[in-house]
This record gives sequence, structure tokens and C-alpha cells, in this order.
Amino acid sequence: MKRAFLLVAAAAIAVGASVLAQSVAQINYDANPDFLTLPTGTYLGEVAGVATNSRGHVFVYTRTGHAVATLGDERTFYHGGSRLFQFDQSGKFVKEIGQGVYGINFAQQARVDPQDNIWIVDAGSNQVMKFDTDGRFLMVLGRKPENIPVRPGPGVPASGGMPAPGAAPEAGRGGGRGGGGAPGAGINGDAFSRPSDVAWDRAGNIYVADGFGTNNRIAKFTKEGNFLKTWGQTGSGQGQFNGIRGLVSDAAGNLYVADAGNKRIQVFDGEGMFKSEVRNVGTPQAICISSGQTQYLYSSNSNDSESMENGEIYKVQLNGTVVGRFGKAGKMPKDFGMVNSIDCRTESDLIVGEVWNWRAQKVTLRR
Repeated sequence: MKRAFLLVAAAAIAVGASVLAQSVAQINYDANPDFLTLPTGTYLGEVAGVATNSRGHVFVYTRTGHAVATLGDERTFYHGGSRLFQFDQSGKFVKEIGQGVYGINFAQQARVDPQDNIWIVDAGSNQVMKFDTDGRFLMVLGRKPENIPVRPGPGVPASGGMPAPGAAPEAGRGGGRGGGGAPGAGINGDAFSRPSDVAWDRAGNIYVADGFGTNNRIAKFTKEGNFLKTWGQTGSGQGQFNGIRGLVSDAAGNLYVADAGNKRIQVFDGEGMFKSEVRNVGTPQAICISSGQTQYLYSSNSNDSESMENGEIYKVQLNGTVVGRFGKAGKMPKDFGMVNSIDCRTESDLIVGEVWNWRAQKVTLRR
């Protein structure tokens, strides 16, 4: 009897979710999965980050293969496995940025700030890197692990030496109960555990989402990279997180945090004070906010690693009202396969980076 009741309740919840999904307006759109032109013999891997600058140039941070662990005299050096490409406004390849850079290991995200500087977030090196408009290195936040565990014999673990989500943090990584604090709060400073995103406010302060590994926090820095404060820990209450997947700011300096494990987007001011939350957008992963007088939040309800049931992208007013959605999971053009990044410099023109489908699609919303 109890089992039957639970099955009926689960079915009712599923039907309710289905009705809610159907009640959201469908947005018509076009998509071009072939708008980027790469040099002969060069291919994209898992597209973790996409971003555009004020000239319309496109930056793609892609996982292009397994990173390599090289045994040194005193420690293991972990490098390679990702590349950062630049394309012009027509999609023509311009150049590669950061070849051989120490921190480019396992691509997680790419962003362009209001001054057109290029930023990448790397979950393999636990670092956030800044390049100028010409691709010259300017700043790094975070520190690469001093030691990468390597199993006996050649090669590295399938995880690339990184801990599995939820695994106990290793010494020196700043995860979990760093410094004896609350679970998932990390430690003060830039000892990250698989950071996932980066954003800025109007004063140029830098915010890092440190929430893909064992930490669940937001760290704030000055524009010069000096640590200011941190907030957040593992949990489901206000100001707590369970797997931060994305971070973005609006024109007023509010921060929107994709709290995937809690199926919500939390909104804070620049000091970490909770303001509101957005729900009914599935499991948020990639998020972005458009420019212009009226800004919109876009959020992907991305598939988890075991499912192809979700894949749509939601368009949301900043007050949390869902305007509509578009797309579905799949492999064909206009379908989406684990969206990890969205660039929405305008309300109607988006670039969507997909992990599963190894591509970036140029999406145009129809009015």
C-alpha cells in the first residue's frame, strides 16, 4: 500500500512538472551549427566556454583531448587538454590564445568583461586567467595543485587527476571544511576547488564561482585581484549552494548564481546579501544576461551525464518571470547536448556551447 501511494505521488509530481513545462510559451528560433571555420585538420572538442567581445569576435574554450601528466623531480605537472580559439565576427578563425599556458588544463568556462578582456575558467588547474584584447596574459587567480595523484604505471586516472564530485578534498586544494569552516565553505582567498565561472560588477570587482568541486561559495576580489570576501556553503537554504554551475551579473551589479543541485538561481547584491531566487527553469547550468535597456536572463536546463530528457533554454525577466523557452535535447541542428555556456550579448542573438555535441551554435530568436 505504501509503495503504491509513493508511485501515485511520483506520477502526480511528474504530471505536474509536465503541465508546467507545457504552459511555458515556446520561442521560435533559428540555429546555425556551422558558423565557425577552423583551420584544416583542427577540430573542436567538448565546448565548455563561448564568449563574444564588442566587435563580435567569438572566443571558444574547448576540451581537445586528455591532459598529460609529466613526472618532474619533485611533483607531477599536469598540462594540456584544452585550447582557446578566437574567431572574427563572420566566424573565420583568427588565432589561438594561450598556447602552452601553465593553467590551461580542463576547460570550464570563457567570458569577456566590459573592457573586452578575455577570461577563462579552468577546472583542471583550479585557476581563473585573464588575457587582454590581443590575447596577452594579464592575471591569474587561484593556484594549481602542488601534487596530482597518478596511479602506478603510465597514464593518469580517467578524471584527469581531479577528484570526483562529492569526493573528499585533498590537502592544499582548499575544498570542503578548509580551515575548519562549514562544509563546502572553502577557505578565505583563491584556493579554489574546480571553479566554474567568473563575473564582474560596475566597479570592476571580480567574482568567482567556486562550486564545481567540493566548495560551494562565491569569492570576491578587487579589480587588481586582491581577495575581499567569500560567502556560501553547502546546503539548501538562502545563501547556500549545491553545485554552482554558472555566475553572471546585471547592470545594477546584482549577481545571479546557478545553484544546480537545488534547481534554482539565487540572486545577491555585490556583498553577498540574498535578494531573491528564480525557479521553474529546471536544473540551471549555463546562464547569461543580455545587454540593452531591458535585460533578460537565459538559463539552460541541461542534461545530466545520465539523461537525454532535458536540453531547453529558458528566457526569464530579471524579476523571475519566465518569458518562454526554446530547444530540446538531441544531436541534430537546433537541438542541444549538455549546454555548458551561453553568450547573449543581445536579446535575440545567442551563441550556445555544447559539451556533448562538440560544437557552438549561433542562435537567433524570432520576434
